[in-house]
Amino acid sequence: MEQTRLQHSAADAERPDVSIIVPAYEEAESLPELADELRAACEEAGLSFRVWIVDDGSRDDTWRVVQRLHEKDPRVAGLRFRRNYGKSAALSMGFNRAQGRYVATIDADLQDDPSEIPRLIDTLEEGYDLVSGWKKDRKDPLSKTIPSRFFNWVPRHFSGLPLHDFNCGLKVYRREVVKNINVYGELHRYIPLLAKWEGYDRVTEQEGQHHPRKYGTTKFGTERFIQGFLDLITVVFLTRYAVRPMHFFGSMGTVAFVVGLGINLWLSIEKLIFGNPIGGARPLLLLGLLLILFGSQMFTTGLLGEMIIRPRMEDPSTYEVADAVGPVDESAKEVPASVEE
Repeated sequence: MEQTRLQHSAADAERPDVSIIVPAYEEAESLPELADELRAACEEAGLSFRVWIVDDGSRDDTWRVVQRLHEKDPRVAGLRFRRNYGKSAALSMGFNRAQGRYVATIDADLQDDPSEIPRLIDTLEEGYDLVSGWKKDRKDPLSKTIPSRFFNWVPRHFSGLPLHDFNCGLKVYRREVVKNINVYGELHRYIPLLAKWEGYDRVTEQEGQHHPRKYGTTKFGTERFIQGFLDLITVVFLTRYAVRPMHFFGSMGTVAFVVGLGINLWLSIEKLIFGNPIGGARPLLLLGLLLILFGSQMFTTGLLGEMIIRPRMEDPSTYEVADAVGPVDESAKEVPASVEE
């Protein structure tokens, strides 16, 4: 009986309804309980599944636990990094392996509830591309909740996405979404923004339970605040100006150049008409020259950016085709992920 169950489990894992990605860094104690809860939640909802646990270079027994879980149930699979690369790398590797109609992500620390995954999938079926969990009643110390409010308010303001918790580890996607976003560095905090940038803007959130950490301690230090701010700047630039760098650099350059030119023109008028000295104890001449120089450099940077991205934007394969009717070009070598099924 056990062998038959394992055979059915292996078959379901090859064509699962949902792939569940679990980034894990030194979470050996929580993984067995998490695997049991994920299994129970999916089986109760009638969902076939595969769990991908990505061991992000753990130094404890995390990988040995993953191996034992796989031996017990082949629907639980694992990947192990040789060193710690970060959560974004773990998610990216998991997204690359994901199969099935849906992809879910959940942290390994048991603070999010696996039973929420089927409920998020039901919401996804209402016509969304991505459903994010919302830790409304968050069981974390103020050192995490207060900075989180800032890092959620800014992207919500810039993007227009009505999310309160961009960084919640519990999310459910349509598979084509994760196959068409590039998560690297520390950009996992802003995956909804990356999805919107690629045209998957049907995004919503759903309240879920949040539990205190049961095992171990958080693996994120105070450096995450600086990293989060820098990543926020990166995402804002990428989502607004990546394909039009001249609008970003050119705008700054034009303003700086015009202000610097205005300062120097005024100083010239003062010298010619009123006989006032330009230099001496007046630093305005230096400020004007610096602004003109800065403006010229920003303008040149914008032009160089346009020249760099122009070949890529002229390539038709740059643009994802969501659907098509009529004759198919036989010369096309790739089928968009969103229509390959």
